[in-house]
Amino acid sequence: MPLHRLSSVTIGVPDPTATRDYYTEFGLSPEADGWLGTRDGGNQLRLVHAPARRLVEIVIGADDPDDLDAAAARLNALGLPAERTADSVATQEPIAGFRAVIRVADRLIQTETPATPYNGPGRLERHGTRSPGVLREDPVRPRKLGHAVVGSVDYEATRRFFVDGLGFKLSDEIQGAGAFLRCSTDHHNVLVLRAPVNFLHHTSWQVDDIDDVGRGATAMLEDNPERHVWGLGRHHAGSNFFWYLKDPAGNFSEYYADMDCIVDDQLWTPEVFEGAKGLFDWGPPPPPSFLHPEDLAALMTGAHHIAQSVSGGAAGSGFPAVHSGSALG
Repeated sequence: MPLHRLSSVTIGVPDPTATRDYYTEFGLSPEADGWLGTRDGGNQLRLVHAPARRLVEIVIGADDPDDLDAAAARLNALGLPAERTADSVATQEPIAGFRAVIRVADRLIQTETPATPYNGPGRLERHGTRSPGVLREDPVRPRKLGHAVVGSVDYEATRRFFVDGLGFKLSDEIQGAGAFLRCSTDHHNVLVLRAPVNFLHHTSWQVDDIDDVGRGATAMLEDNPERHVWGLGRHHAGSNFFWYLKDPAGNFSEYYADMDCIVDDQLWTPEVFEGAKGLFDWGPPPPPSFLHPEDLAALMTGAHHIAQSVSGGAAGSGFPAVHSGSALG
């Protein structure tokens, strides 16, 4: 597909310094101009000050200027202004208000990690030695930014923005509640959720394998057990192993490994899941705070005050409830 990667996200938080320290400990490397980087993806996270946590910008990689022209035409067809430069096209998502940029970028090339030898019934790949997974001592460093999950008070409009405007493709969906969308061969790079307030639910960061999912989370929790949210487990939609933690601003961050890949669109048929089927196949059940983050009420109050200051009137409060089976992959 012309789009080929989720390049970066910018997140607004009340305390960028504390949040930056968290993501540095999480395994991202401090880079120039305030960026945080991954091993393969380069500069992929930027933190800026905001009164409350929110997604500020998302950047998507494309192959060439023709892809930018096509995106600009799609956005204009939706009535959305598109700011075109030599190497990018940018617009504002109409519901949550974050900036979306499609920029010409090289495709991400990842070096293959040697497969960990596994023993099993009738299969002895490793003998006379312990698994490399239990012998690793180096800190876990994410390979790339995999996806972001956003809640929208107008789910259909935000979904339409990504698909009909930016050019994402549908991989799977939760009936009436969520859409797993991709701009690369990964199963999903964005998950749009029906929610009572516009917010960023989590960002997800690829590591080498399930051992690094576990090692990374264990290290993060050693002195800060309150960071734990949900894991270890395996999702159904996307199939990835997961473990979720919480940053100081209240955003969730996910270590993941073994995501489904869709190389040929003709060989993939999107499914529609009901209830919690797409959420996980095994692992502990998700805590209520995962489906309904504890600060949603405060975020809704903040949105209410902002709407009042803009319109001079009362903001509507008839938001739909968060679907209890939302598949937050």
